[in-house]
Amino acid sequence: MSWEQIYNSRKVSAQEALCKIKDNDRVALGHACAEPEYLIQELVRMKDQFHNVELVQMLSLGNVDHCKPGLEEHFRLNTIFVGGNTMEAVAEGNADFTPVHFSEVPKLFCTELPLDAALVMVTPPDENGKVSLGVSVDYTKAAVENARIVIAQVNDQMPFTMGESTFDVEEIDYFVEKSSPLIEVPVPKLSPQVRQIGKNCARLVHDGDTIQLGIGAIPNAVLACLKDKKNIGIHTEMFSDGVMELVKAGVINNSKKVFHRGKMITSFVMGTRELYDFVNRNEDVLFFSIDYINNPWIIAQNDHFVSINSCVEVDLTGQVASESIGFKQISGVGGQVDFVRGAFMAENGTAIIAMQSTANDDTISKIVPVLNKGATVTTNRTDVDYIVTEYGIAHLKGRTLKQRACALIDIAHPAFREELIKEFEKRYSCSYEEFRKSAAMRPSNF
Repeated sequence: MSWEQIYNSRKVSAQEALCKIKDNDRVALGHACAEPEYLIQELVRMKDQFHNVELVQMLSLGNVDHCKPGLEEHFRLNTIFVGGNTMEAVAEGNADFTPVHFSEVPKLFCTELPLDAALVMVTPPDENGKVSLGVSVDYTKAAVENARIVIAQVNDQMPFTMGESTFDVEEIDYFVEKSSPLIEVPVPKLSPQVRQIGKNCARLVHDGDTIQLGIGAIPNAVLACLKDKKNIGIHTEMFSDGVMELVKAGVINNSKKVFHRGKMITSFVMGTRELYDFVNRNEDVLFFSIDYINNPWIIAQNDHFVSINSCVEVDLTGQVASESIGFKQISGVGGQVDFVRGAFMAENGTAIIAMQSTANDDTISKIVPVLNKGATVTTNRTDVDYIVTEYGIAHLKGRTLKQRACALIDIAHPAFREELIKEFEKRYSCSYEEFRKSAAMRPSNF
């Protein structure tokens, strides 16, 4: 049969396709801005037909009725990255969280988390009978490859992306045509403090570097401060509108990359419709599976690589908590550790953890003597390289505990330094001021 015949024979209603899911099945859901909202809504509407179905997903940005109270006997969400939409469900016991490095998720789908079904979103087939996963290849590619049944929402508003994002129509079991706008993530507003963090991070980025950063205020602030740089490259698990703007400005051209020279490589994007139009059929932007993009050995192929991530709090020894506030899970491991380790392995690599020095209107310090009770250590103190706040840069790699503590106190909010100094002097039985002026603190670039 021709690809057209195969495609037409597999076009069905959402109800007909979803009936193929059985009780006790494990079902992967598409990720972030490629979440197949229509299929999920129909699944919830048909809830009485399902019992004990496990739904596996990372970041959800859409409607999360599938994990609301009252549906426990029908569905159970197992999230790999807690977001604003699922935070309370996890905290209240209506959903589960599985901690795992982002790079390892595809492997889980053929080992510890084998899939019965996958619900994804794709483009309409092109002239060669191929559909694209569009804005999210990440773990979605592995879900399609490993699930017993693959159900795809065909959305003509999904951009057709290049790289490893395509499948032949014969690799998809059921197609449900439904046009709908993609989820968009607006560009965040930047506070003066966040803008200063961006300036401080930009001091560690040089012409010709290849960078990784995520989404949110701090990454956007960093990008806004790179406009005077030249020949920047991109190797990142995801990017948003700020990267697109620097490409248009000529700052990002990937010309100095030694790995995938001339190409931006990523695994998913989140942003505005303008960003989605930018990646559509763009041969300079290649999408790969997350086990490739986030593999530390692959990351390390980039000379002069700079990784930029954020966190919740840092203790005086350099332990970084990025995913929980005390016992409350608020995000996940994601790719932070993948990129921190990949940057260290790279020739002339730099790993930055950036954060505002305080939270809750300057009432809570994010540089603390010890992490809050229950807080999860995401990046070990042995892996941490640079910590950046609006007050400066602390270089921790290869430094003693006293040196680390002193450097971190120097970039803490002034309102909390006295308290931190007291802890330093109690813990190390020496004067903070004398140690700070001593030869022991000289091996610092800042």
